[in-house]
Amino acid sequence: AMKEKHQNAFDDFIAVAEDLVKRKITTPEHLGIAGGSNGGLLVGTCFVQRPELFKAVVCQVPLLDMKRYSHLLAGASWMAEYGDPDTADWEFIKGFSPYHLFDAKKDYPATLFTTSTKDDRVHPAHARKMMALMEAAGKDVRYYENIEGGHGGAANNAQAAHMNALSYSFLWQQ
Repeated sequence: AMKEKHQNAFDDFIAVAEDLVKRKITTPEHLGIAGGSNGGLLVGTCFVQRPELFKAVVCQVPLLDMKRYSHLLAGASWMAEYGDPDTADWEFIKGFSPYHLFDAKKDYPATLFTTSTKDDRVHPAHARKMMALMEAAGKDVRYYENIEGGHGGAANNAQAAHMNALSYSFLWQQ
């Protein structure tokens, strides 16, 4: 799932979700997904590629703007995995850039973005920009930014418990 084959990761995740529905373990109306960091890219891409498959999404400290990721914080160190968006690699990268795949005309699952102001790996601009894009389009979206915590999203156990409570409460309510 490196570079031009990265779509395989999203296809596999979607295939598992489809199988859960096919085997009647759940339905799209009861399927929530969550992921952080690279997992935030995973759930971010999957919910914009297949919005009808999910009811709720928790997208934590996510990579979402794959056109600019290499210019923000540690992003340049991940080009071996994702490719260089400032070259011809953008042709395949844009296929898994949630920010660029978003279509204001589509319906999307309820979404919660969480991030940390002090994240030194994935810049909070990814979550901020995607939240603003979805909010401007009138989508069901929520946002929480912890002012501490770094890439883990929480600076201590109390904050970690709070972040988990936000995520699980959101999923349960949806």
